[in-house]
Amino acid sequence: MAEGTVKTIQIDAPAEVIFDVAADVARFPEWATGVRETEVLEANEDGYPIRAHLVVNGIIRTISYILNYTYDGIARIEWVAEPGEDIIEMVGRYEFYELDEGGVEVVYALKVAPNFIVPGMLRRQAEKQIVSTALRGLRDRAEELAAAEE
Repeated sequence: MAEGTVKTIQIDAPAEVIFDVAADVARFPEWATGVRETEVLEANEDGYPIRAHLVVNGIIRTISYILNYTYDGIARIEWVAEPGEDIIEMVGRYEFYELDEGGVEVVYALKVAPNFIVPGMLRRQAEKQIVSTALRGLRDRAEELAAAEE
């Protein structure tokens, strides 16, 4: 992915739990700061979304877009936005790496090109904030669910 933002976080939960939280688009508003609404438009045979509509609080305004998801087992989730009124391009991914010492390292990469004027510096800051906030929310939710399963 050229340009964009890439960050990592370590999460003390099983990879399956983390993957399920990251793939459960319908529940994003419960833990993903800024996500106001989601609607799964189409799911695969495993029940994971392959097309979903999201409405999020953007830095400047509310943004609505449709994402198309692909999966590589429980190792990777990728998404690409359909160009629309608010988004020219959005590509992202989560990658999950089990650590020998326990837990999982999660990599989140995101590149966004809005369909409205945003200074480059502000766009990059917004990407960094989105990625950091999403990783913290994912960690908190996955660790909470893993603790409840124990």
